Amino acid sequence: MGTPERTSIESDGDTRVGVDVGGTFTDVALSVDDRLVTAKVPTTDEQHVGVLEGIRKACDRADIAPAGIDGFAHAMTVSVNALLERGGARTALVTTEGFRDVLEIGRQDRPDLYDLEAEKPEPLVPRDRRFEVDERTTAEGVERPVDADEVRDLAATLRDRDVEAVAVSLLHAYADPDNERVVAETLREELDVPVSASHEVLAEFREFERTSTTAVDAYVRPAIDRYVGRLVDEADDAGIPAPRIMQANGGVADPETVREHAVTTTLSGPAAGVVGAAATVDDDDVEGLVTFDMGGTSSDVSLVRDGRAERTTDAEIDGLPIRTPMVDVNTVGAGGGSIAWIDSGGALRVGPESSGADPGPACYGRGGTEPTVTDANVVLGYIGPETALGGEMTLDVDAARDALERLAEEAGLEGALEAARGVYRVANATMTRTIRSVTVERGHDPREFALVAFGGAGPMHAAALADSLSVSRVVVPRPSGVLSAFGLLAADESYDAARTVGVDLEGAEPAELESVYDDLVEDVLADASEPDAARVERAADCRYAGQSFELTVPVDDEFDADAVADRFRDAHERTYGYAMDESIEVVTLRATATIPGSEPTIRHEGAGDARVGTREAIFPGTGARETTVYDRERIAAGSSIEGPAVLEQAESTAVVPPGWGGETLADGTLVVTRTEGDEQ
Repeated sequence: MGTPERTSIESDGDTRVGVDVGGTFTDVALSVDDRLVTAKVPTTDEQHVGVLEGIRKACDRADIAPAGIDGFAHAMTVSVNALLERGGARTALVTTEGFRDVLEIGRQDRPDLYDLEAEKPEPLVPRDRRFEVDERTTAEGVERPVDADEVRDLAATLRDRDVEAVAVSLLHAYADPDNERVVAETLREELDVPVSASHEVLAEFREFERTSTTAVDAYVRPAIDRYVGRLVDEADDAGIPAPRIMQANGGVADPETVREHAVTTTLSGPAAGVVGAAATVDDDDVEGLVTFDMGGTSSDVSLVRDGRAERTTDAEIDGLPIRTPMVDVNTVGAGGGSIAWIDSGGALRVGPESSGADPGPACYGRGGTEPTVTDANVVLGYIGPETALGGEMTLDVDAARDALERLAEEAGLEGALEAARGVYRVANATMTRTIRSVTVERGHDPREFALVAFGGAGPMHAAALADSLSVSRVVVPRPSGVLSAFGLLAADESYDAARTVGVDLEGAEPAELESVYDDLVEDVLADASEPDAARVERAADCRYAGQSFELTVPVDDEFDADAVADRFRDAHERTYGYAMDESIEVVTLRATATIPGSEPTIRHEGAGDARVGTREAIFPGTGARETTVYDRERIAAGSSIEGPAVLEQAESTAVVPPGWGGETLADGTLVVTRTEGDEQ
């Protein structure tokens, strides 16, 4: 298939739009000069339809035409949905003779050590579509070249099998890709389907992970190609620039790049939220930020330290290893639309099944009957009967109460209120465990962090979570209900490349490593829209000899073995509590090119009496309390809020419990802290 012509993703204008597609809602943040206009629409089956609908809705509110937009950034769930629902392409795998079953064998570790009936997820490529070629490459180079005629014969077989994508992952292709290059190029000449080659997707060792990542890229590539192509065309028809697409690494890229590297789009939405939190919240006086994004389907938790989102190259989606650089996000199936249910032992559970956008929670009045977290928040009084979700969706309180009444009967609880309390506690416990997994279990004290809450439901639960973790500060950015969309406006353009070298640090030849870095830098700059404006950072994955895991440390413009050794030992001590005087291996070299984005300047003009009334709300430990309700958009900068209070805005609701107080900063950010007096 031909390579599309690359387009610039830069815009000199002041009007920018960010659109994030979630499992329940599609969020829009439109920056017009110093104004921020937001919108939220239900996510559609054909995601691009909801995207364009949301843009038009935001433009109507801002009184501008879509053609007046100068820049468009987008986060989507196409690739992750294809993986979770197994709805990707009919994919074939081509590998070295004898390694046909790598995807199925995987590794010997078990997901549940003591579960004798534990099953691994089915591989993306079934055995009858996994093919071998006669070749041999070692870590030192090619020993037996591949026969191009054999590959052409294989292409005919693949054509007869009606495959829609091909993954090529030959043994040790990360060290010498010559054989794999012949296979991939021959298949591209013979077939009219996308071909993903491991040395282009992930030029790193570990056969299973490299093959899995390449298979994922091939599996989701046709869906990404169709979706992005359709969105580009629809945007062009509306006079909107081509979208910049958020990648899992927290940076945006032009449409052609992500169509060629589809695996980089996994978890793009959660990454945008973390970028938004890092851009809007200052972490100078705390150890870092715990970002907590609670949407309609799930909750995502991550860490920001020194103003930058923590990244990882060790991630899984539905049991499938994906080793591309990505923002380190932990996801749990507990969101506003998560359904509460009773298990076979009589225990109350929440999620992971969600009511989605259609029919949605019972309180939406769209035919949903299952009790959800949102229904519990309605019954507890955090969301009032007069609240208009998304600025327009009114709630059916009776339907929410009826759904929880049925749950109470099944669970043996005393009415809808007790069921709502239980749902709230269980959901919070699930999310608290997830926050502990990225803090306490990694050696971080959550009390030294600030909790940044966003998503439609996050600010409702954040103070309760902070209380259970002894965190004293909760930060709720002004665009909290659409922070992932807002983060798209502030995102950098970013590209990554890596290659495994596997050398002893002490005996490494700097010139050889510099040659590898030169190739990596050339690769990342080739994708950048403005190479001269890019900032290039180099890094190396290192480990003590004999270890099976690595730590990534920065590398200077000139490779200095002593500096790398010192940084690795410091990183090892910070991570594991000790360092050793042992030999160090340099496993993989990395390069990242970044073109910095610019956060939009947003004016907050809250003024006048922001109180809109009171209602009774139920709080853990204190019971029913008369609670002041505020219109958050009307709260003036510098205003203090005493709990209990509920702050409503079109896309989200923030709850300040008894014993907590809030202050609004100049940009509209709400900072909630513990106060003397009531304890929750």
